[in-house]
Amino acid sequence: MIATYNKKKAEKDHVPALLIERGIRPTRQRLVLATLLFDGMHKHVTAEDVLAMVRRRRERVSLATVYNTLHQFTKCGLLNEVNVDQARSYFDTNVSAHYHFYDEETGKLTDIPLDSIQTECLPSAPDGRLVSRVDVTIRLKKKEVEA
Repeated sequence: MIATYNKKKAEKDHVPALLIERGIRPTRQRLVLATLLFDGMHKHVTAEDVLAMVRRRRERVSLATVYNTLHQFTKCGLLNEVNVDQARSYFDTNVSAHYHFYDEETGKLTDIPLDSIQTECLPSAPDGRLVSRVDVTIRLKKKEVEA
């Protein structure tokens, strides 16, 4: 899990309004998850990371509820889902346009600023379609040591 400072620090009292504003009913479990996720720090978390955070607070939320809530938050624009492979997804609280480094050894996901990568040579979208966003994840591995 990676966290960086978000200038729009979410205060605890702001969380219910944030959910309501996005059309999400602020149930107890959603509020627990939203309070952990939207605490003013940008994070890259898996569902399992979120469940561990919940358990450290001695709250009762199932893994299925965590997944359902993360997908609901993604659908309404509060999170971005970053798929690093078929079996692993991260949820990013930084929903601004940016890219990622993914360290295959450590599982660490790190932001890359939007202006660090040029994407002006994209192919044209098929007729009737529009490019909604471009996702770039650069995979990292340990350098081989030369003998």
